[in-house]
Amino acid sequence: MSVMVARKKVVRKWEKLPGRNTFCCDGRIMMARQKGIFYLTLFLILGTCALFFAFECRYLAVQLSPAIPVFAAVLFLFAMATLLRTSFSDPGVIPRALPDEAAFIEMEIEATNGTVPQGQRPPPRIKNFQINNQIVKLKYCYTCKIFRPPRASHCSICDNCVERFDHHCPWVGNCVGKRNYRYFYLFILSLSLLTIYIFTFNIVYVALKEEKLGWCAWGSDTAGLGLFPGCSQSLTLLTVLEVLICFFTLWSVVGLTGFHTFLVALNQTTNEDIKGSWTGKNRVQNPYSHGNIVKNCCEVLCGPLPPSVLDRRGILQQEESTTQEESCPRGTSAQEPTVAQGPGGQAE
Repeated sequence: MSVMVARKKVVRKWEKLPGRNTFCCDGRIMMARQKGIFYLTLFLILGTCALFFAFECRYLAVQLSPAIPVFAAVLFLFAMATLLRTSFSDPGVIPRALPDEAAFIEMEIEATNGTVPQGQRPPPRIKNFQINNQIVKLKYCYTCKIFRPPRASHCSICDNCVERFDHHCPWVGNCVGKRNYRYFYLFILSLSLLTIYIFTFNIVYVALKEEKLGWCAWGSDTAGLGLFPGCSQSLTLLTVLEVLICFFTLWSVVGLTGFHTFLVALNQTTNEDIKGSWTGKNRVQNPYSHGNIVKNCCEVLCGPLPPSVLDRRGILQQEESTTQEESCPRGTSAQEPTVAQGPGGQAE
């Protein structure tokens, strides 16, 4: 005998979210799908710091100060923490409109614009919004079916509208927006300091070895390190490799940090700067700037962090019908009649 039984399967909301994102740890980690360059970032940071701690730090701690590896470790841990916080968090994705909400918005647009004659291009879908006595235009997103909030933009890589969208950064494997911009800025700032620190003390290390042993002899002396006797030439090559990586990283990371420091001081985003939203032909003043560098920095870096509106780990319950086979218990009274036996074991 088969019986239909309704069983509920628990499904998290992140499993049904649109867009091109990947989720890990049951929706706690949110990243873009293209993560190859992010892994390269981890490899460069971890590799360079591992070489520095393994070879130069021990010699410098003995010759100069034991505080050198300690401060380097603090910078390294801070840079890694801010990198992971930037990469694994929701940058401020705005949920797409539900079918009923999208239909209502379409009705509002048709009522406002009226009927468009056939063959004519419909007017742009724009709403005016006032901020600090200045009119800001809200654009309609045809993918998300919403009027985007001020400073929001649609990321073509992640296929999501992001609040206070700055840019999509492949080096961190995520968009940079309202909820993770401060961590992104702290990451590039700490990475700049770490790169300068390692580059400087690599030069100091080479100078100390040259002064002590001379260029021809310092590479053959590994007694000060106590590592890999007979492999001194490899130590020299690794030091040169660290110097080269730090040298080329300095130009990009330090320059990027300076550019974002400029944007933070003006309370402006990379997207607005590229488009020339406040410095282009319109010559419109930035309505988000307080006219004070300290106030702008405090708002961007120290203001309250809004919660995520995605509710990634919320529960969606879906019913599943399953068929189960049920059998009645077999008993002698129910299945077979009792046979009475007479004397001698014969049935009566």
